[in-house]
Amino acid sequence: MPDLTSHPVRGAGLGLRRGLLSEIAAMDDDAVDFMEVAPENWIGVGGRFGRQFRAVAERFPLVCHGLSLSLGGPAPLDTALLHSVRRFLDEHDVRCYTEHLSYCSDDKGHLYDLMPIPFTEEAVHYVAGRIRQAQDLLGRRIGIENVSYYAAPGRQLSELEFVNGVLAEADCDLLLDVNNVYVNSINFGYDPYEYLDGIDGARAVYLHVAGHYVEAPDLRVDTHGSAVIEPVWDLLEAAYRRWGVLPTLLERDFNFPPFGELLDEVGRIRTLQQQSSRYAAAG
Repeated sequence: MPDLTSHPVRGAGLGLRRGLLSEIAAMDDDAVDFMEVAPENWIGVGGRFGRQFRAVAERFPLVCHGLSLSLGGPAPLDTALLHSVRRFLDEHDVRCYTEHLSYCSDDKGHLYDLMPIPFTEEAVHYVAGRIRQAQDLLGRRIGIENVSYYAAPGRQLSELEFVNGVLAEADCDLLLDVNNVYVNSINFGYDPYEYLDGIDGARAVYLHVAGHYVEAPDLRVDTHGSAVIEPVWDLLEAAYRRWGVLPTLLERDFNFPPFGELLDEVGRIRTLQQQSSRYAAAG
């Protein structure tokens, strides 16, 4: 069981998106417990957006989830980006920094998508080394997110073996995306609850939940553009039973509903957290 007092934030959070800034500015301080930002979207931003961001940073605890470090990419790590991120984290007292266990660039430039890393022993060693390098340059531990993927080129290990292998060799933290576990379980035919039982959840700093798109009965696409569905809520509840009530963030990137509906989903996270806490206390 992880030490819940050691987590960077508590409760239920929401991703900061520019399309939501006016609603976030108007919401009550207790509407969410923390906010997540992509540092690449806010580093060096001034003017009205910069002022709005600073106002949010003063009201809510922040965590950062990066978009472009490309931990599995063939090109050298972007050290200039890492130095910029470190200054950003320090300036805004960001509680933790996470990135995707994927790659999004090669030696020609950015690919503007999250590409799957081959599930091989060689890739475990390669990515773990890059994570250690990133942690050294940032001066702090980072968390890696299990990503959705739609092909598994050169697979030698299972997804679970690969993720756990990277976590152990890099000695880094985990951002567990519950929706991605569900999406991948449909697309690749595994049991998502067995995945939860097998992942090194003691390393989890917080969780993600999100909506996805149903392309076909056996194909789901991780979009962050719709409401969270019941099987994902069920899986989130199972994660709480497995590791205790971890901080959890609602991701929504586009196709925004009325803001009250997003806060209702944040409220549902809180309700599950409260129910799970009572269940644990009773047990």
